[in-house]
Amino acid sequence: MGQLFSDASKNEDNGDLVSSFTKYFKKIKTENKIISQETIHLIELHLKNGNIQGVNSVINDALKNIDSIPINIAVTGESGAGKSSFINALRGVGPEDQGAAEEGVTETTMMRTPYKHPKIKTLTFWDLPGIGTKNFPPKDYLEKVNFQEYDFFVIVSALRFTKHELDLAKAIRFMKKNYYFVRTKVDIDLQNEKESKPRTFEREKTLKQIRSYCLNTFTQNNMDVPQIFLISNKHLSDYDFPVLMDTLIKDLSNQKRHNFMLSLPNITEAVIDRKHKSMQQHIWLEAFKAGLLATVPVVGILTNDVKKLKVKLNHYRVLFGVDDASLEAIAKDSQVPVEQLKKIIKSPFLLETKNKETLEEMLLKCLKIFASIRGGPLASGLYFRKTFYLEFLFLDTVTEDAKVRLRETYSKI
Repeated sequence: MGQLFSDASKNEDNGDLVSSFTKYFKKIKTENKIISQETIHLIELHLKNGNIQGVNSVINDALKNIDSIPINIAVTGESGAGKSSFINALRGVGPEDQGAAEEGVTETTMMRTPYKHPKIKTLTFWDLPGIGTKNFPPKDYLEKVNFQEYDFFVIVSALRFTKHELDLAKAIRFMKKNYYFVRTKVDIDLQNEKESKPRTFEREKTLKQIRSYCLNTFTQNNMDVPQIFLISNKHLSDYDFPVLMDTLIKDLSNQKRHNFMLSLPNITEAVIDRKHKSMQQHIWLEAFKAGLLATVPVVGILTNDVKKLKVKLNHYRVLFGVDDASLEAIAKDSQVPVEQLKKIIKSPFLLETKNKETLEEMLLKCLKIFASIRGGPLASGLYFRKTFYLEFLFLDTVTEDAKVRLRETYSKI
């Protein structure tokens, strides 16, 4: 659970607040932080000077940026390369679902088309026409697809990358933007190879050959050899998809990292843990801000608090894929009875209480757990609304639900 307490004897000590804040973010790797180092230093400076309103303003602005700043990802490649299915996989939707990017063996993308992520409204994937098509010749391509709008480009191929795509990569790099080469449909290649050479087939050897085939294209065109990500749009947890996601997260700015992290499909326990840590930072910052500004003693949970808590709990369940709609979709795809999945999920029942005392008892238990943790990042004298303690409890429970659900569905495949 999130650590919130330290030495109670230092309640009024600004130095302790600085130490607590610094200690919390020091233990988080740079590529996982959701606020920049500059923002962290500015908060520390305000804390040292006792400028509580300044701290509040900086954290407010940081959280507002995180929650509102747009993320635009461009996906391009030749017809039939799997651009649309790649976008659908990232958005967690099937090809027949409402709002899905149209998939097909012919060129279905005749103009740049935006696809919003269904859970993260600030995240948009842009399905771009392949470079070199009639309406998008190479010399005009970047201008016609509004190059400057995107955070980065993903260049997709099902075979080897064409000269047009290599030239596009050079132009993107010249304009100081990032690009990533993705080789799709490796599962189909492996299956074909296995069927044609059943006695001599070796999975790793075939993957190495596919990667070498792609890399040779760059060597032959006198280009530095980039990292190639081999993926299957149907089996995201296999091959290089998790590595690709880790790379994208590291390369995004701090304020965009959080929402992109939350958008990732819940396909591995590592992804679920990263989401948990990112969401924990967000809650922690809100709690820190509330603690600094609080001037009233802790009071009981009010009806309005319960309503807000229900909204938060449902939000976490959606993000981690354990809400009712997600469970029904997962049950259908994995051919596991939905009742079986719902039976192993605990989070829906966290607020199913008939009286306020039960919630108070839950909070008291939660407080005792937090108070028993030594070396927590916030001074115990700070006032925290009870809802924050419960939010950490919700987050931990939903995270564990996501892992249990993942193990249950994978054990049936």
